Amino acid sequence: MTAAAIPLDPTVIRPATTPKPADPAAAALGLERWEEQAARCPDAEVAAFARAYATDPAGRRLLEAVFGNSPFLTQAMVIDPAFARRMLTLGWDAAFDAELEAVRTELAAERDTAKLMARLRVAKRRVSLLTAVADIAGGWDLARVTLALSRFAEDALRLACDHLLSKAAAGGSLILPEPERPSVGSGLIVLAMGKFGARELNYSSDIDLIVLYDDHVVQTTQPDNMARTFVRLARELVRIMEERTRDGYVFRTDLRLRPDPGATPLAVSVSAAESYYGSLGQNWERAAMIKARAVAGDLEAGRNFLRFLVPFIWRRSLDFAAIQDIHSIKRQINAHRGYRSTAVNGHNVKLGRGGIREIEFFAQTQQLIFGGRDPTLRTSGTVESLLALVASGRIERPVADDLIKSYEFLRMVEHRVQMKDDRQTHTLPTDDAGVAALAAFMGYAEAEPFRVDLLETLDRVEDHYAALFEEAPPLSGPGNLVFTGTEDDPDTLETLRAMGFGNPAAVAAAVRAWHHGRYRATRSTRSRELLTELGPTLLEALGATANPDDAFNRFDEFLARLPAGVQLFSMFYSNPNLLSLLAEIMGSAPRLAEVLSRNPNRLDAVLTPGFFDALPTRAALSEQLDLLLHQARDYEDVLNIARRWTNDQIVWAGIHILRNITDGERCGPFLSDVADLGLAALEPRVADDFARRHGRFAEAEGAAPEDRHGMAILALGKLGSRQMTLRSDLDLIMVYDTPPGSTASDGPKPLAPNEYFIRLTQRMINALTAPTGEGRLYDIDMRLRPSGKSGPLAISLESFQRYQMNDAWTWEHMALTRARVIHGPAELTSRLDAAVREVLTRPRDPDKLLRDVAEMRARIDKEFGTTDIWDVKYVRGGTIDVEFIAQYLMLRHAAEHPEILGGDAAAALRMAAGAGLLDEGIATDLREALSLWRRIQGFLRLTTEGRFDIAKAPAGLRQALARAAFPDRAEMPGFDSAALENQARAIATRAHRHFIHLVEEPAAALP
Repeated sequence: MTAAAIPLDPTVIRPATTPKPADPAAAALGLERWEEQAARCPDAEVAAFARAYATDPAGRRLLEAVFGNSPFLTQAMVIDPAFARRMLTLGWDAAFDAELEAVRTELAAERDTAKLMARLRVAKRRVSLLTAVADIAGGWDLARVTLALSRFAEDALRLACDHLLSKAAAGGSLILPEPERPSVGSGLIVLAMGKFGARELNYSSDIDLIVLYDDHVVQTTQPDNMARTFVRLARELVRIMEERTRDGYVFRTDLRLRPDPGATPLAVSVSAAESYYGSLGQNWERAAMIKARAVAGDLEAGRNFLRFLVPFIWRRSLDFAAIQDIHSIKRQINAHRGYRSTAVNGHNVKLGRGGIREIEFFAQTQQLIFGGRDPTLRTSGTVESLLALVASGRIERPVADDLIKSYEFLRMVEHRVQMKDDRQTHTLPTDDAGVAALAAFMGYAEAEPFRVDLLETLDRVEDHYAALFEEAPPLSGPGNLVFTGTEDDPDTLETLRAMGFGNPAAVAAAVRAWHHGRYRATRSTRSRELLTELGPTLLEALGATANPDDAFNRFDEFLARLPAGVQLFSMFYSNPNLLSLLAEIMGSAPRLAEVLSRNPNRLDAVLTPGFFDALPTRAALSEQLDLLLHQARDYEDVLNIARRWTNDQIVWAGIHILRNITDGERCGPFLSDVADLGLAALEPRVADDFARRHGRFAEAEGAAPEDRHGMAILALGKLGSRQMTLRSDLDLIMVYDTPPGSTASDGPKPLAPNEYFIRLTQRMINALTAPTGEGRLYDIDMRLRPSGKSGPLAISLESFQRYQMNDAWTWEHMALTRARVIHGPAELTSRLDAAVREVLTRPRDPDKLLRDVAEMRARIDKEFGTTDIWDVKYVRGGTIDVEFIAQYLMLRHAAEHPEILGGDAAAALRMAAGAGLLDEGIATDLREALSLWRRIQGFLRLTTEGRFDIAKAPAGLRQALARAAFPDRAEMPGFDSAALENQARAIATRAHRHFIHLVEEPAAALP
């Protein structure tokens, strides 16, 4: 065949507009492969055509344009010369129609899945080649290219659905009304969404689908398996379309536009979908449904479902909140008139500024707002919708013309980027050479004119887009924050990363879950609208915390536990500072975050006058608790009120520490008062409840109620020394006394004294530790009781005295220096106080005491020793060293100087110095160290889970720690984390030196 015999219809090829090869070497290599393939071709006519076409000037120009710009098209062209001949001789339209007809005919009754998949993949390769070459040659415009790709996708889906339905019917899962036409009446619905629904597929597009089944239409003998049947069918449909084989793939398939994709199966029943869209459907889903179209399966059932959605998509009167939501979505994309930071290299022409998405959104938002009253706006194609807006008087014709021209240009750029390697990308090359190659593929002689045209196009789109809602009030928040749809917006991820989030994709996914109504708090339309408005402020606040990802995760957990959201979100909306405080708590105070997650209404207290003034006195706390408990209806109510009140005070104290109004040391007495009052309020109520079953012990006639026998609570540890932290457990000993001669209680179920008080103690422990809706009150530690774990939970006063005087170890007496009776009958309390004082003030062997203290510290150091300065309890020079010195001095000198006894080590050190038992300078050093460790521990207990590593701590947390530890130096220039650590180590070194001087060296010198 000669070149003259080749039918080169000028409508098929336009040499003047055919681009030159960006890579001449690749073009030459492609021509060689083309000629080699022709030489091997068994069909003489095809071989002759291939050789002649390569020598024709117009044909050669087209081949060079393909081979020199796209490795993918080169491969598709070279391996299938027979199809290339049909395409280049029949013409684009005829060749395309012939290929579709051949596929339909060959696969209409195909029952072999492997053969179906292979033929569809060959057809996809051919359609991809044909549409690309028709586009490159100037034979098809954008509309024809996208329509051809969409038509093939529809045919492929229909053939696959017919195939799968027939297989399901053959397996007995389904009954098909018309087996020869499997989809008809099947109830299977495949909706095309997005570009596919609008017949605007891009060159390497995936296809967005929603797979439904009409549970009122489907016929089956296995109704219980209906859901599983269609989920399997959907999964197999995806496999047929996107699995890569030796023949390639058909279309990447995305099912994430279905209702709440994170919580629903691949195929959703129509009943469930109708329920979702009727109650939880979002405005972005309304926008997505504008383009929805039934393309495969039971088309009638699909059209019926879409008719059901008409009121959801097209509202007759759009309420203000919905308009505000649409405005919020648009504004969060953050296009501003006059903003010109767009670069060509690496720009995303779909999602970036001035890109395709902005043109689509320009049309869709106005369709949503006005389409309810104006049916002429209910169009799906982008160009069609822009023209409809012109016809309805919503936009000016020049605006539409600008956007249509820009849309066609950007889609052409998008197609050329994708044609190169058949990759689903919208991002331009990042290097200049890549941009130059793209410019050549676009038909430009040089790269610079292409850059100018592209930037002008992007700026023009951005101007029209930014002007769309320019009267809308601005949203706070830097950069893009778009959480609509199912895909991650690249600019949003970049914004989140710049805010400080280390895993922005996880944050974006969680925010989308909020908007899907995954949590109870976000199921109402109003709550989601408020969240949309609050989103930027919230994320910015969380991003400013010490660890943004942890803060976000805690807020997500907090949100998941909320029973409702509108009231709280409205409070945040009206009080933005409260949102900042919540973010700070979530990021810096895990204990408070846990408490707030159980009862977020505790934040209300922050709005009360005086919240940031001094913490309330013990008398004020007592009055408040009494008032609340008087409202209790029953025992369970008492437990919940006590927990609620206690946690309220913990939140109050924690926020004061967080805001540096107080510190861990000054807060200790307040938290101890809270625990004292809580225990004192609960014990009589627990005892009364216990007495209903087991009675009490009869008092001597004439005894006053306040002097009755009973049980007293002896506090040790941090509660005993009035230095509680936010996470302290309670070290308790329960001591009881009964009237002389008592053998059993007087209730319906009498008990002997020891059993009675042991069981009463167990009931008290349960009341304190059992979790309720308000959480648990405190953790209880009873290991300091006589005989420790092997001893009874409650001990009589007589046994307590005998044990402490005769059997207790030195370490138990050291613990007893912090003992404090916090509740009990007056007479018993007085006697127990006297018993403790008698033990502590008795003379003891100073050498044995010294040796015991030194040995005990050595054992602790062997088991828990550390050089971590932030482990303030166990590090040498830390709280144990200081408290051991104080306890040693009390036990050694209390017999002659009982005034030095004091539950708080700092007070004991001061008194010891005052009595001349300790050098004043040493006492000052030790008290300074103890004060520092308490401030640090109070702060870290509030802000840190587990071990604190200052090297890995965020800068904000390090600075906050510095303020808590050294409030007078934290803001000084140069006082960084290294200076903070050095200062703490210097103080620890001094304290450790004093311990060595006062305890270790004298003990070592003993015989």
